Amino acid sequence: MFGPETPWQYLTALAAVWLVTYLIRRRLDPLNAIPTVGGPSTPLLSYLGAIRYIRDAESLLREGYQKYYGTIFKVAMLDGWLCVFSGPKLIDELRKSSDDELSAVEGTSQVLQLRHTLGPGVDDQFHVAVVRDKLTRSLQALCPDVVDEVTAAFQEYIPAKEDEWVPVRVFPIVQQVIARASNRVIVGLPKCRDPEYLKVAVNFTNDVFITSFFINLFPDFLKPIIGRMTTMVSKNKRILMPMVVPMLQERQAMYEKYGDDWPEKPRDLLQWLLDEAREKGTPFDHIVEKVLLVNFGAIHTSSGTFTHALYNLAAWPEYIQPLREEVESIVAEEGWSKTSLGKMRKLDSFLKESMRLADGSLLTMFRKAVKDVTLSDGTRIPRGTLVAAASATAHTDGARYAAPDAFDPFRFARMREGGADAAVKHQLVNTSVDFLTFGHGKHACPGRFFAANELKTMLAYVVLHYDVRFAEEGKRPANFRFGPADLPAHDAEVLFRKRRDVPAFASAQHRAE
Repeated sequence: MFGPETPWQYLTALAAVWLVTYLIRRRLDPLNAIPTVGGPSTPLLSYLGAIRYIRDAESLLREGYQKYYGTIFKVAMLDGWLCVFSGPKLIDELRKSSDDELSAVEGTSQVLQLRHTLGPGVDDQFHVAVVRDKLTRSLQALCPDVVDEVTAAFQEYIPAKEDEWVPVRVFPIVQQVIARASNRVIVGLPKCRDPEYLKVAVNFTNDVFITSFFINLFPDFLKPIIGRMTTMVSKNKRILMPMVVPMLQERQAMYEKYGDDWPEKPRDLLQWLLDEAREKGTPFDHIVEKVLLVNFGAIHTSSGTFTHALYNLAAWPEYIQPLREEVESIVAEEGWSKTSLGKMRKLDSFLKESMRLADGSLLTMFRKAVKDVTLSDGTRIPRGTLVAAASATAHTDGARYAAPDAFDPFRFARMREGGADAAVKHQLVNTSVDFLTFGHGKHACPGRFFAANELKTMLAYVVLHYDVRFAEEGKRPANFRFGPADLPAHDAEVLFRKRRDVPAFASAQHRAE
C-alpha cells in the first residue's frame, strides 16, 4: 500500500520534470539568444515590457536602437514577442527575404487579424495586383477626377471666409476629403459622395484597428473565438453589400449584353476588380471585401499623413508662401496633371519630411516567420515569430540625416538637386532603408503612387486657397501614441482663412491640354 507521503512525492516529481523540461526548452529556444528591451524576458514578468510597449513604444525602440544598432532585439507584446530589425544592412536583408521564410501576408494578417473578422477570403490578394498595375498606369487619366473631387470636398467641408479665421477640427474633415477623393477612383460618381457609403468606408478603417487591438490581447487559440464575437469589422461588410453588389450586377449585365467593352464603360477600381474577378470566378462578396480593404489602405495612412502635414504647415506658416509660389508657377503654365504634380519638388519634399518625422507607425515591414530562419549574422528566428523594421529610429538616425530631429520641409528638395539619380531617389514615392513609410522592396505599398498624387493635390489646393495657422502660434499638438501607432491628435483645431484673390488658374478646370 502507498504511504501518506506518496501523493506529495508524486506531485513534487511532476513539478521537477516540468521545471527541467521548461528550462531545457527555454535554453534551446532561439529567441532567448536575442536581447530583450523593455523589461525581463521571463514568463509573466515579460508582461511588464508588454505594458511599456503599449504605453511608450518610442522610448523602448530608441533604447534598443542605441544598444543593439545593426542587430536584432526583441520586445514583448501581450500575445508574444516582436523581433525588431535595426540598421540599414539588416533592414535590407528583411526587404530581400522570401515569402516562404518571412511572409508579409502572414505578418499583416497577425497585426490586423482580418482572417478572424472578415474570413478566409482576405487571403486572396488579387486587389494588390490591380492597384499596382491598372491603377498606377491610369494615374494621368484619373488626375482630373481627383482634382475635381478634392476641390468639391474642400469647398463643402471648409467654406472659410476672407475676413475671418475659422477654427476647423481637421482630422475628421481630412478623413472625409480623402475618402471622397479615393472613392472617386474606387467606385466613381455618384457613389463617392454618398454619405452612407462614406460612413462605412471611414468606420471600417477605424474599426479594423480597434478590433485588431482587442483580438491581439488574447492567445492564438482564443483569437478565432474572439474574432467571431467582435462584429464591428464584419458589420461594415454587411452594410456595404447592398450598396456595392447592385453596381456589380449592373456592370455584369453590361458584360453579358456587350462583351468586354461597351460605351462609357467605367474606368474605376471597382470595374478593374470585377474584370479580374470574372476571370477567377470570384464571388461578389469577395469583391466587396476588396473594396473595403482598398479603402482601409487609402483612408488610414493618407488621413494621418495629411493631418501631420497640415499641422506642420499651421505650426510653420512661413512655408506657405514658397509652396504657394511653386504651385502657382507650375499650374499657371501646365495646369493640373500628374506631370505637373511631379514637378512640385518643394511640395513633394514637405510631405516626405512630415512623413519622415511621423508616418503613422513607429514600425513597418511586418513579417511572420513561416519556418525557422537563420539570418546572415547567424541570428535564428523561430517559426511563428513576428518581425518588423524600426522605421522611427531609421528616420531619425544622425548618420543618415543631418539634424534628424528638426523639421526641415525642403530637405529632400535640396537632396534631389544632386543629379538624375538623386532626383529619383529622394522623391516621395521612392523607398529605401532610410525611408520606410511605404515599406520597402516588393511588398512596398502598391498604392503609394496614387496616394502621393492625392496628397500633393490636397496640399496644393490648401496653399492656393487658404491661409492656415494655430491659435497659439507655432504650437503643434502632440502626437497620439499607443503601442507602435504614431497618429496626429484627432481633436486639434487649425484656423483657416480664405485667401484673397485666388488666381483663376487655381481651379480644377485649368488643366493641361
